[in-house]
Amino acid sequence: MSALPRNLVQGFQRFREQHFERNDNLYQQLVKQGQAPKILVVACCDSRVDPALVFDCDPGDLFVIRNVANLVPPLEGHAGHHGTTAAIEYGVGTLGVKHIIVLGHARCGGINALVRTGGVCASGSYIDDWMCLVESARAEVMAEMPHAPLEQQERACEQRAILVSLKNLMTFPWIRERVERNELNLHGWYFDIEHGQLLGYDATARAFIPQ
Repeated sequence: MSALPRNLVQGFQRFREQHFERNDNLYQQLVKQGQAPKILVVACCDSRVDPALVFDCDPGDLFVIRNVANLVPPLEGHAGHHGTTAAIEYGVGTLGVKHIIVLGHARCGGINALVRTGGVCASGSYIDDWMCLVESARAEVMAEMPHAPLEQQERACEQRAILVSLKNLMTFPWIRERVERNELNLHGWYFDIEHGQLLGYDATARAFIPQ
């Protein structure tokens, strides 16, 4: 087995010195009492978008689920493996989170692949198959702005895909019931990594607006 990258080992040492040891009480509390986050974030696995860094949170504040393009599949049968759905079930049913944030971002590679391929799933491609979950978002954007520059189309698709995931969340009875009882709130947020802005979806305005 090859040696671990030295920069990670050195980074861990800095973490111990600067965070773990200085916040020993916090970590001891998390060990003894377990985690109790109130916010679940569905984020992209893009290396540039780390929710804990973006929102400047402490350990234990967020329950984070990361996948390609921050997608939430709809309610499906139990055949196969459902990592994202299982994590959401745990966050809602076991941890009792009060908020679910679907956090999209600019320059998303998954959305770029979806737009670039025109929604056509290549045989044997896990990414293409996964991104077809939001093919409806791509189709709507292309119908509404067929002659817009590619960059604008991708940005619109990135945001529209967030709305598809919010809609998919409501297909789960145990989420819909909690939302209807005002025990759980769903949010669609968009991190513009180019301009350092956070946009949130406003249902009344039907648009993403600065937070």
